[in-house]
Amino acid sequence: MPEPSPSDVLIVGAGPTGLSLALSLARQGVRPRIIDENGGPVDESRALGVQARTLEFYRALGIADETVARGIPAREIHLMDGDDERASLSLRDMGEGLSPYPMLLIFPQDDHERFLVETLAEAGVEVEWGTRLVGMEQDADGVTATLQTEQGETEARCAWLAGCDGGRSAVRESLGVAFSGGTNEGLFYVADVTTDRPSEDLFAALAEHTLSLLFPARKPSREEPRGAQRILGIVPQEMENRDDLAFEDLRTLAEQTLGVRVGDAHWFSTYRVSHRVAERFRVGRAFLAGDAGHIHSPLGGQGMNTGIGDAVNLAWKLADVVRGRAAPSILDSYEPERIAFAQTLVATTDRAFGPLVSESKWAGILRTVIAPNVLRVVSHAPHLPDLLFRTISQIKITYREGPLAAGRAGGVHGGDRLPWTGHGGPDNFAPLASLDWQLHVYGEPREGPLAAGRAGGVHGGD
Repeated sequence: MPEPSPSDVLIVGAGPTGLSLALSLARQGVRPRIIDENGGPVDESRALGVQARTLEFYRALGIADETVARGIPAREIHLMDGDDERASLSLRDMGEGLSPYPMLLIFPQDDHERFLVETLAEAGVEVEWGTRLVGMEQDADGVTATLQTEQGETEARCAWLAGCDGGRSAVRESLGVAFSGGTNEGLFYVADVTTDRPSEDLFAALAEHTLSLLFPARKPSREEPRGAQRILGIVPQEMENRDDLAFEDLRTLAEQTLGVRVGDAHWFSTYRVSHRVAERFRVGRAFLAGDAGHIHSPLGGQGMNTGIGDAVNLAWKLADVVRGRAAPSILDSYEPERIAFAQTLVATTDRAFGPLVSESKWAGILRTVIAPNVLRVVSHAPHLPDLLFRTISQIKITYREGPLAAGRAGGVHGGDRLPWTGHGGPDNFAPLASLDWQLHVYGEPREGPLAAGRAGGVHGGD
C-alpha cells in the first residue's frame, strides 16, 4: 500500500463535527484527509436535533435543503402528567423572521452522518475507515501522525491536525490536554420505539420522582410506517446496577408517565451524563473540536450543533491560511471564540439539568408545578418565544469579546451573527454561499468602504 502524500489538514474522527469540517474545507478549495477508527458511520440515532444556525451553515455549504427534506420539523411540545396535558408550546415557525430555518429539525445522527459521508465523497474526499491515531509529534513545519490500520502502522504528515474524535479523544490525550468536569448522578436510558402518539410532536413528563421524554426520531418508511420515536428517561435507583436491564423493564414506567402506548423497541441503551471542557482547544498545529473539546447534558439539543459550529469556525480560518489568504495568526482566534461558548454552554446546561433529574423535594416542585406554568407563560408572551428560539437555535452566539471583533454598525457589533433580512426583504444570506470575504452595504453605499473592499479583494453587495 503506497504512502499517501502529505495533506494540508488531517481530521481525526468522522462524526458530524469532522465531516462538517472536511466538507467545509473541500468547498473552500482545501482537500483534507479524514480518518476514523470505526468501520463506518454509527448505527444508532444518538443526536437528533439540528438547530437553525447549523442549517444556516449548511445552506452556505449547499446542503440545507436536502437536510431539511430528510428530517422532521418538530411541530409542538406537550408537557404531560400521564394522560393529562399540563401545558403545550407550538414549535412551528417559532423563529419566523429570525432565520431562513425557523424550526427545530429532527434528523437522526446515523442518517445525518451517512448523508455527510455521501456529500463529502461527491466532493472528492473519502473517509478512511478503520484507521486509528496512535500517536503524534509536532515540529515547526507540521505534524507527524502515527496511524494504525489492519495492515499495520503508517506515518502521515500534515500541516495541521484537527481532533474531532469524541469524548475519549486520542488527539486530546496525545496532546496531554486536561478534560476537567464530572459526571452527574443517575443512570439514563434511551430507546427508539413506535408509539400511538403523533410522530412530529415532542412530549415531556416531569413527574415528582422521574423524568420521561418522547420525541421524533425517524420519518415513516415502508419498513416503519409510523416512523420511529425516541424515549429518554431516568432508570429507577433499584434497577441501576442490573446488567440485564432491557426496555421491557421500563416499559410500564414510560407508558404511565407519558400516557402513551409503546410498540416495539428497535434500540435500547443506558448512559450517564458528564459535563467536561478541555483546558485548551489548540496546542501548536493541533486543534480540538466537538466532543473532543466539550461534553454536556443533551438538554436543548446543543451538543452536535456546537461541534458543527466549532468545525465551521475552524474551517474558514484553516482554509484561508492554507491558501495563503491569511496569516497563521488568525488561527489564534479559534480557541478563545469557541472555548468561551463551550464553557458557558456546559455550565448552563448543567445548572438546568440538575433540578430536572434530582430527587429532592424542591426539584419535584419545579418539575410538577413551576415548569408547566413557565411553559404556559412562554407560549402566550409576545416576545419570549423569540428569545427562546434565539437561545436554543444558537443564532444568539456572539464573539464580541473575541480577538477578531471590532466596531459597530447600528445594532450589529463585530463578532455578531449577521442578522437575516430575507423575511420581507432581500435575502442577504444568499451571497454567503460563495464562502468568501464579502462587504455588505445596507442603505446608501459610500465610495470609501467600497473602494477599501475592492482594494482588499473583497466582494461587495448592496
